[in-house]
Amino acid sequence: MTSNSGMSLPDLIAANASAGLNRLAGFNVISAGYGEAEIVMEWDDELTQYAGHLHAGMIAALLDTACGFAAATSAGKVSASHFSMNCLKPAVGRRFIAKGTTIRAGRKQIFARAELFAENDQGDRSLVATGDTLMVPVDR
Repeated sequence: MTSNSGMSLPDLIAANASAGLNRLAGFNVISAGYGEAEIVMEWDDELTQYAGHLHAGMIAALLDTACGFAAATSAGKVSASHFSMNCLKPAVGRRFIAKGTTIRAGRKQIFARAELFAENDQGDRSLVATGDTLMVPVDR
């Protein structure tokens, strides 16, 4: 695949598997389409902070990865140049779902946004964090 074309779901699954942090945390890419990607991670007590919530570093990694993968579906390989997040409430649940969406993909900059949901044992989801990433295409 050339760097000027978007990455497919199998491409993103392979990219995810090649990233050590993603493997360590148990990220799984479950869907991807033009400008969108979705990642899930099961709860892991080893990834919490002192109060027992998911660590903000893991929240950031999920949001940033969802943004990057969403952008990659339309722009190919990308790298983040700016990232910000908002933690809306403590992140506790049996699993976490990060949904990334490309907001605008230009030739030199790609803007993406992600939402992180916590899912409880009954399957109910609540929004726990949001993130925005500015990316640049790689190898163009």
